[in-house]
Amino acid sequence: MTTTQSDLAGLSRFIFTAPNWYSSLAFALVVAAMAGVAAFDSGRDPATWRGLLFLGKDAWEGIFFIGLPTVVASLGTTGVDRLVGGKLTPNRSSLLALACELIVVVIVTGAGIVAVLTPLDQTFVYDALVIALASIFAFRLLVVMAVSRSSLPIAAIPASIQTLASALLLFVYSGTLRFLEVGGTLLQAYLMPYLARAEQAPPELLIIGADHFVLLGVTCLIYAGGVYTFVRVVDRPWRQSLGVSMLDFIRGFVGHVAEGSRELEDFFEKLGEEAVVPVTVLSFRREDGTQKAEFVLPMIHPGPMGEIGGGHFPIRVAARTDGLAFPPHATAGHDFNLVTEREVDAILEAADAAEERLEYTAEATRSVRTQSGEAKILGQAFGDDALLVSTYAPGFADDVEFGVGRSAATEARTAGLDDVLLVDAHNSNDGLQGDDLGHVTPGSRRALDMIRAAGEAGEALTEAERGPLRLGTAWDRTEWEPRDGIGPLGIRVGVTDVLGQTTAYVLVDGNNMVPGLRERVVSTMTDGPVDVAEVMTTDTHVVNTVEADNQVGAAIDHDELLAVIRRLVDEALADREPVTAALATEQAEVTVFGNDRTETLASHANAVVSMGGALAAAVTFAAMAVSVFVFLFA
Repeated sequence: MTTTQSDLAGLSRFIFTAPNWYSSLAFALVVAAMAGVAAFDSGRDPATWRGLLFLGKDAWEGIFFIGLPTVVASLGTTGVDRLVGGKLTPNRSSLLALACELIVVVIVTGAGIVAVLTPLDQTFVYDALVIALASIFAFRLLVVMAVSRSSLPIAAIPASIQTLASALLLFVYSGTLRFLEVGGTLLQAYLMPYLARAEQAPPELLIIGADHFVLLGVTCLIYAGGVYTFVRVVDRPWRQSLGVSMLDFIRGFVGHVAEGSRELEDFFEKLGEEAVVPVTVLSFRREDGTQKAEFVLPMIHPGPMGEIGGGHFPIRVAARTDGLAFPPHATAGHDFNLVTEREVDAILEAADAAEERLEYTAEATRSVRTQSGEAKILGQAFGDDALLVSTYAPGFADDVEFGVGRSAATEARTAGLDDVLLVDAHNSNDGLQGDDLGHVTPGSRRALDMIRAAGEAGEALTEAERGPLRLGTAWDRTEWEPRDGIGPLGIRVGVTDVLGQTTAYVLVDGNNMVPGLRERVVSTMTDGPVDVAEVMTTDTHVVNTVEADNQVGAAIDHDELLAVIRRLVDEALADREPVTAALATEQAEVTVFGNDRTETLASHANAVVSMGGALAAAVTFAAMAVSVFVFLFA
């Protein structure tokens, strides 16, 4: 992961789950009642029971004049939006209506405080109310355009519901009809009982006149122009370099993090490129022919976030494997993210094809360790094939690029190995801070170190003595959750026993490890029941829907983790039995993000966050300046 990509991952701080529509609505009514108590004064005396009645009346007026438009927008926006081809859900509509109600309350409350502290009168407060109603129209317009991907004229229909509902209530209960000549005396007399109820409204509303509604219409048009300008300016770089719209990304991102929808996959699919990736399977079989364990390693990246794309891959592998599944991290970065979960099917089909070609052997070597520079390789051969696990610990490293991994595996095979399953242990990183996040790229010193260490491991394993293979496994789902940095596969352990040497392979369903934890895990095992050990992570991105930097060990007690691993190693040792092993590789054609697409996407998304706020502020200031000019000279 590069620095730019880490900034994109940092967007997870905006991740939330949209509450149910009725929860948002209930909270909106409570806020409206409190605002009514603060805004309206029915002559209450809090010291008497009559004062409590008046307090209830003020709360009810708040619910009616502030909460009712929120209710109308909450319940009506979804239907109207979908009628014009949109995709707003009830949960999103209610949350949007609640946010707009809060905007109105904050602006009007602030104006009220200013009016009390300055010579400005109540008219200023209602001018601010006009600004607030126009502002929520603009905000809703932007959200509807992004989520429903509607054009501005179409999006304006559902976006205007909350503002229109508020304006209608003010029109009816402020007595504005009295200032208008509507169709003569007869028609005015007919409409008056329905559209003029000033005597039933709080006296504070009587100051509203027809000019306020004219100003509201003009201001909404100005703000709509501001929204259109903002969207066009921000969206242009996306269309020029990626051929997609920023609104598509926003819609997909909001849909994924708020409601778990698959809209983000539709966006990624537009960016994708075809790729042919190797899928390697290492299977272990009992003497009765049943499968005991299986490593499945496609050279893809299990991202980009949550269960989008390949994020669900480790779970899918575990569900299809008869024995205990081990899906460690491959040497591939974010450019090899699968664009949709459907691509996982192609990976699993290739794994099935590889299984059909497996030729089992009962012989294996002791494990060996090689090191070149920072790179360390733990290798063990099964017949003429080998399992290699690479780490840079105690140094910090993140993803190893596809080309580097392929070169290292090829280097190992040149010594005489037939095939290699090369794992990126992904077990030591210092998070998302700093300029160098440990990305291993072609041509770097670390890449050369890894290739050289893999070649030395290949030579050592080719010449190593072979002996009978025994294997024991153990697994614990654990009580930890993704918010703790542990995914649903928990912790899995496999222990090989060859020629008197035991080697433990520990796989934690997480995304990298905090510095120093890998060393503690390895020393805990090698100081006790086994001779050699290594710990790996799956790099699952399920844990990153909680926090961008949610590595194993960041949220859980290290001693508790070590205790679980030690117990599982003991169980695996007790489970040892003779097995045969086989390794094979097949090719899978999949659609991935593609070369440099992740970096480009991350750059554009980060630009929207860093520059979009300033641009939005500038557009808002310009629109409000024009609004003030209109107010002064209207």
